[in-house]
Amino acid sequence: MQSTKYSAEDEQELMARLWSPAIKDNPLAFVMFAFPWGVKGTPLENFSGPRKWQREVLLDIAEHIKLNQGKADFDVLQEAISSGRGIGKSALVSWITIWMLATRIGSTTIISANSESQLRSITWAEITKWLAMAINSHWFEVSATRVMPAKWLTELVERDLKKGTRYWGVEGRLWSAENPDAYAGVHNFDGVLVVFDEASGIDDSIWAVTGGFFTENTPNRFWLAFSNPRRNTGYFYEAFNSKRAFWRTRIVDARTVEGTDKAVYNRIIDEYGPDSSQAHVEVYGMFPSAGDDQFIGADIVDDAMARPKYKDASAPIVIGVDPARFGADATVIAVRQGRDIVKIMRHRGDDTMTVVGYVIEAIEEFKPALVVIDEGGLGAGIVDRLKEQRYKVKGINFGNKAKNPIMYGNMRAQMWGDMREWLKSASIPNDRFLKTDLISPMMKPDSRGTIFLESKKEMKARGLASPDAADAICVTFAFPVAHREYVEPKRRTSSYGSAVSTGWMGA
Repeated sequence: MQSTKYSAEDEQELMARLWSPAIKDNPLAFVMFAFPWGVKGTPLENFSGPRKWQREVLLDIAEHIKLNQGKADFDVLQEAISSGRGIGKSALVSWITIWMLATRIGSTTIISANSESQLRSITWAEITKWLAMAINSHWFEVSATRVMPAKWLTELVERDLKKGTRYWGVEGRLWSAENPDAYAGVHNFDGVLVVFDEASGIDDSIWAVTGGFFTENTPNRFWLAFSNPRRNTGYFYEAFNSKRAFWRTRIVDARTVEGTDKAVYNRIIDEYGPDSSQAHVEVYGMFPSAGDDQFIGADIVDDAMARPKYKDASAPIVIGVDPARFGADATVIAVRQGRDIVKIMRHRGDDTMTVVGYVIEAIEEFKPALVVIDEGGLGAGIVDRLKEQRYKVKGINFGNKAKNPIMYGNMRAQMWGDMREWLKSASIPNDRFLKTDLISPMMKPDSRGTIFLESKKEMKARGLASPDAADAICVTFAFPVAHREYVEPKRRTSSYGSAVSTGWMGA
């Protein structure tokens, strides 16, 4: 059994200091007290304390704690920090983690990063480095991806404070977009802290699951996300945009941070240009603008989402189907009428016959002029089965030759090109997953300038989800469908005296 580092009296005094409201409820005060700032012979002998931006984030937490006092329904702190590189994100993550562990007895902290390498080699290494310097380092024991209270401390807390310690600790948790439910399961009335490091690379499905960690009504709930803003898609991006009402956000320009090498940042700006994506991401802490390689810009999608529906009754209804191929992907059925997306339906984990049933239900509900299905992989069986049942469906293979082979390298690129032009005057649902699907794929022109889109496999390698909803919409542009003449319904009386409406003229 590990013993205490100090005498019983000194240990009691240390606990009293760390658990006093002045330090317990003020992370900046904790950081200044717990680490040997300016002490000769320590790694911090030449440092007087946190940097300005780090202090501001620590004070944000203190302010949140203060505002929660006296409330019956406590708020959750959700803060996202976007920054240039090299400003001390990992150090701040470490301080907040150790503060939560030391001052919220029984609490649970979950640390995740964009990759296992980032978590183990950088984030976790930094946490253990700072924990070794903490004044109460002897309170805790460190393993590969866990920090737990020492046995003597748990025995003391359970005996004297009558408090359980089973969930008290810090866990470095890996995640999988293929199985997001495996990430779930954290609930703790003593408090929950979740930290996402390099959060821009964490899959949207993990963000969605994490929201369920904070269901207990306790004041000690904190969710902090730190990242270089490498993608203008995904949940981290949306925390600064469509979801900014739910997040406190902060952007840190690396050039404004004391103690950093400004020459490095100036060199990036000089080499790539002040308006380049490299300067935005690595220096300014700002999300990259839509680059030349982004096929559909976010502004086009935003405008389409803000546009009211046309409700053109003369426009034919076309249904597009993108069947799922992998566990994390969804089968999407999109219903388009002219310039309106009428409905988007998503289904996961279904076999071929179940998907056929979903398509038949959509056909019966919307009476489309045509149903188009991506027939690659699972789709071929769906097309065959529906044709057997005499439904009017067509299959399309994304790899087929484009209608305009000079401009587009295959049929998928052609359909996305048609969809991009349509979006400029279309009305689509305000759906963040649809937006991500539409703006994520990059175009890959060949040496002749013919346009291809990156494959779903390539997108997954970049940490992006398959653009299922966008692909379901794009296949509705595979074949021309003529408008039908529409006249206002006329009421007539049947031979039984009931009113009957008529409307469509022609096929």
